[in-house]
Amino acid sequence: MHKADLRDLKVVTSKDLETAVNSGAREIVLRPRVVLTPSAKDLIRSKGLVISESSLSESETHAAGAGVGGSGVEAIFHSPEAIAIKQEMIQVGSKLWQRQFVDGNGGNISYRMGDNLVICTPTLCSKGDLTLDDLCLVDLEGKQLAGKRPRTSEILMHLEIYKAVLQAKAVVHAHPPHATAYAITGMVPAPCIIPEQEVFVGSVAISPYETPGTKAFAETVVPYAKNHNTILLANHGVVCWADTLTHAEWYMEVVDNYCRTLILASQLGAPVTRIPEKKTADLLEIKRRMGLPDPRFEMKECTLCDQPEFPGGITVCPKDCPNLCGDKKNTCLRKDPDIEALIQTITDEVLRALKLGN
Repeated sequence: MHKADLRDLKVVTSKDLETAVNSGAREIVLRPRVVLTPSAKDLIRSKGLVISESSLSESETHAAGAGVGGSGVEAIFHSPEAIAIKQEMIQVGSKLWQRQFVDGNGGNISYRMGDNLVICTPTLCSKGDLTLDDLCLVDLEGKQLAGKRPRTSEILMHLEIYKAVLQAKAVVHAHPPHATAYAITGMVPAPCIIPEQEVFVGSVAISPYETPGTKAFAETVVPYAKNHNTILLANHGVVCWADTLTHAEWYMEVVDNYCRTLILASQLGAPVTRIPEKKTADLLEIKRRMGLPDPRFEMKECTLCDQPEFPGGITVCPKDCPNLCGDKKNTCLRKDPDIEALIQTITDEVLRALKLGN
């Protein structure tokens, strides 16, 4: 079996392994306690590579020098794979800012590098101004391991999603105005209206309000993260998770555009047309094949679109919603105060007219 000797590397990436595989190697010799990036581990499994360990001799160690330098964590943080992730994170931040999904230093972005390492944006930094030197590395408990600037306080929410959803590799939190408009009214957008929303985002959840940056705030998303890749944060914004940073940002765009379209449609004075439930079932099957979550997978076809009506009607509310009626389904019947006032005025006028007539 042809071997490839990669003992001079302290961090091995998928590119390193691909070079060896392309040369015909099926056994890879690595130094003890070498750091394998997540993509390298995936390639080892997919190619069935045989991994063996062997220490460098004294002369070989001297020749290899310090390698990438620093600790294993620092080596990962500055590895080619991490640099590529950071560059994608900067691009995502720029798109969020250009689309006015974040203002000031709002929003945060993260990517899970491995079982216990997460690259994230810093606190107090505009997402339109990110540079490679701004980004941070933390563990799954939120402890900062690398980076010159302090990590975002809201990384705790990202970490709760990573712990709850193993397939989540990237998390994006922002304040897109149309979706946030729903979040501050305790409403979720109705389903079964636009195909792109059904396939890429689908059913949207809303979590109860807690003070941003706290442990309690982070935990509000846990009950919803597994079955929803997009969650409205009451009185705050939106958080999306995906397999890549770019995909998480896409979901943010999809949900905000969807909410914007529904808001515009509500002004036309005509009912919104729903996609037939049979056709919705077809869209959900596409979504299932793509590996995207949706709590409606286990529902019967006749109940797929039996969700909150838009506009008005019964809407899904977070726990402790001030309008909560207390039923087991955690829904509430919202009343339009303007309509209530109008009804009262008409009633008063009718009663006054009747009295005058007598």
